[in-house]
Amino acid sequence: MNRHHQENLQQFAERYMVVWNEADAERRLKRITEIWTEDGVQFTPEGEYRGHQALLSRISTNYETFVKTQGLLFRAGNVQEHHDAVKLIWEMLPARGGEVKGSGVLFLLLSDDGRVRLDYQF
Repeated sequence: MNRHHQENLQQFAERYMVVWNEADAERRLKRITEIWTEDGVQFTPEGEYRGHQALLSRISTNYETFVKTQGLLFRAGNVQEHHDAVKLIWEMLPARGGEVKGSGVLFLLLSDDGRVRLDYQF
């Protein structure tokens, strides 16, 4: 995973999840460009989000809905690596503590530079 090998797998997962909790829109976009390739795509059951601007829109909507309005935070759970693929468990829970309100699995295919090229959310 080239660049990805230079950082701990858990650090990669944390860096990915920080984007979803980022309050500042400019920093959020900067983090998106560091994590996803320019043509990176996230696939969800509801749709496809292609490129940095579409990802920014999706992540900003999730931030406004869950983090800002409901006081929830996204965090990384178990993460595994296999060649240029990463499987990451994510959880959403109250920022002040409490039980998990949502969770899922991400399956990420990485580019040669270690950024996310394809992002499947289950």
